Amino acid sequence: FHGHINPAIHLSLKLASKGFIITFVNTQFIHSQITKAQLTSSGPNNDDIFSKVRESGLDIRYLTISDGFPLEFDRNMNSLPFLEGLINDFSGHVDELVGKLVKDNCVDPINCLVADTFLVSPSIIAKKYEIVHVSFFTEPALVFTLYYHLDLLEENGHFGSDENRKDPVDYIPGVKSIEASDLPFVFQNSVVHQLIYKAFQDVRKADIIIANTIQELELETITSIQEKHNFYAIGPIVSANFIDLTIPSSLWSEFNCTQWLDTKPRGSVLYVSFGSVARVNKEDILELAHGLMLSEVSFIWVLRLNYLGQNEKSILPLGYEEKVNGRGLIVPWCNQTRVISHSAIGGFLSHCGWNSVVESIWCGVPLICFPLVTDHLANRKLVVSDWKVGSDLRDGESITREKVCDKIKYLMSKETSSNLRKTVVHVKETFHNALAPNGSSNVNFDKFVEELKMKVSLA
Repeated sequence: FHGHINPAIHLSLKLASKGFIITFVNTQFIHSQITKAQLTSSGPNNDDIFSKVRESGLDIRYLTISDGFPLEFDRNMNSLPFLEGLINDFSGHVDELVGKLVKDNCVDPINCLVADTFLVSPSIIAKKYEIVHVSFFTEPALVFTLYYHLDLLEENGHFGSDENRKDPVDYIPGVKSIEASDLPFVFQNSVVHQLIYKAFQDVRKADIIIANTIQELELETITSIQEKHNFYAIGPIVSANFIDLTIPSSLWSEFNCTQWLDTKPRGSVLYVSFGSVARVNKEDILELAHGLMLSEVSFIWVLRLNYLGQNEKSILPLGYEEKVNGRGLIVPWCNQTRVISHSAIGGFLSHCGWNSVVESIWCGVPLICFPLVTDHLANRKLVVSDWKVGSDLRDGESITREKVCDKIKYLMSKETSSNLRKTVVHVKETFHNALAPNGSSNVNFDKFVEELKMKVSLA
């Protein structure tokens, strides 16, 4: 999934800069999407997305494997069979590749498997080939510990029971209290639940766990996890010059918004995007559209071409784009980091995917939260309740165009949102300081590297 690609790329760069030889494994389908987007956006595609990086001296090799489905299979519209395939078959493809790498690389033997936490069974593969297993969690520690303790949520009736308790959850280690409405939304006995359950059984066997979060901002939760595991907070996993990253990773052709943004005053534009996977129902889309129009605020709205399985023009009210012409720019996809780092952007209406949260705070942009699925709800808790860098659009039973309008006006007015903007600047400093030479994430990363080298030497 798109939200897992960029963190993996940045992690590879950081590890390679420490002298590790990296073999980055992508799926053939994701690679095909990236190369198609390159061909559309910027001329000839490149079969090796790290080719320019190697010119700078970093040793990152690039391989692709099948995810078990043909390239033409629509993974978005057939998400359940796709996830079933990831649970039941994908680890076999990874196993086969790791075995080949271990066997064939006599000069540079593979001695560590860094796997996304949601990959099923990496610890079994690592044990089979006697290599170190590092689990890479691309989301915050709060989400990690909630998934880790799904059994406690089930035992207490907050998840997977007919009761489905709505009172606050106050029994999860490292979490003082969390509202039931902020728990990750996962259907009991669904394919997503199966994947998460199996992944978090496996993560208990990992040699090391690293996470895209910041020690100071989730100290109690992280400390609790560290009582059981070698867990390092090494986030935010971004490059200091991430806007100029030359490694192609976008799955769709990107519309260049810079020229349009250059015509807008500082902090006057609201950026609206709900990520690469999650879907919004048509009723909410219509309320959002009318709310944006009523607010009279300038905006960029990313509406993916496959949003509802139909052309995006059919989602919006008739003649909508003409009515907001000049004030609203509606695009199928864009370079998000380049957009939200632009001085004209004053707010981000987001689904609260973790990458979007991290990138927004990194750029000092406050959020309006419109969480949809899985980790989005817990991420909203961090943004709204804990760090106070955003407001909540889903604080009631439903959204209306009037509520959307009010939330936008509140955020985009410097008078009404002055405290929010001061706070986001403070949290932004915490993010940046964590990556300073003596910052917590930089120190943690060095500790992780030392432990990894020690475990590799003993493997």
